Amino acid sequence: MSPITMVEGRRLSLTNLDKVLYPRTGTTKGEVLHYCTTTADALLAHLADRPLSFLRYPDGPDGQRFFTKNVPPGTPSWVKTCEVPHSTSGPTRQVVIDGLAALVWAANLVVELHTPQWTCRAPGIADRLVFDLDPGEPATIVECCLAARWLHARLTADGLDVHAKTSGSKGLHLIVPIEPAPSERVTAYARHLAVEAARALPDLVVHKMTKSLRPGKVFIDFSQNSAAKTTAVAYTLRARATPTVSTPVTWDEVADCTEPEQLTFLFSDIAPRCAAHGDLLAPLLDPARARPLPGAA
Repeated sequence: MSPITMVEGRRLSLTNLDKVLYPRTGTTKGEVLHYCTTTADALLAHLADRPLSFLRYPDGPDGQRFFTKNVPPGTPSWVKTCEVPHSTSGPTRQVVIDGLAALVWAANLVVELHTPQWTCRAPGIADRLVFDLDPGEPATIVECCLAARWLHARLTADGLDVHAKTSGSKGLHLIVPIEPAPSERVTAYARHLAVEAARALPDLVVHKMTKSLRPGKVFIDFSQNSAAKTTAVAYTLRARATPTVSTPVTWDEVADCTEPEQLTFLFSDIAPRCAAHGDLLAPLLDPARARPLPGAA
């Protein structure tokens, strides 16, 4: 029988807790759930009021993986959902994680957690801007850090507050709190800066997705600002060979990065980092830190 546990007054059936999800490290599903509960304060803060997309990998990263935005079959009636506009097939409903019980339920499905740059209260109106810096082999996160430093300076010159986190995969995410603006306008501004970066750093950066242009360079993906796109949430585990986490980092860590291992964080690294730094992305949650995009009325 699957163990039944009570979380915030909700009965949850937790399955296959001894199942090894990450063979290289021997990490079990029970350890994954424990990570989510011990990191819940930070995770929940960044999930609040945002429709959730799931990358599910129930048999570990080497097994079947599938991405879904719809509410999964069997979702308990008490799990919050919100209606999300859809450009072609009409509105759909997606899960919103609003507490520890819902987070444990989602973690039991074995998922990466992805959200858009807008909240359920204002679909398509972004309250943050994102750049996904993706290295093309043999480039690594080291090269991403060089591109990130240029973007940091450029965004700061425009009066914006810039924060960084690892993707938990190969690259780096830059996140900027902004005064609410239509996703189309945010995407246009992000594209403008990506093009500018490619012109300023032609040996390092590309802004086009064309794969033939990307080896050895950093692709600045601005498209995740589109209303239909999502980005991995801070502190989510990733479906990688080892249990890596999308981890907030300091700008000193970005500046000092000379080896990819310096910015590779496993789930066991997160509690000590939170104890030392707190939530480095907490400023994203403070409306007072949001700034208007340049040229906004």
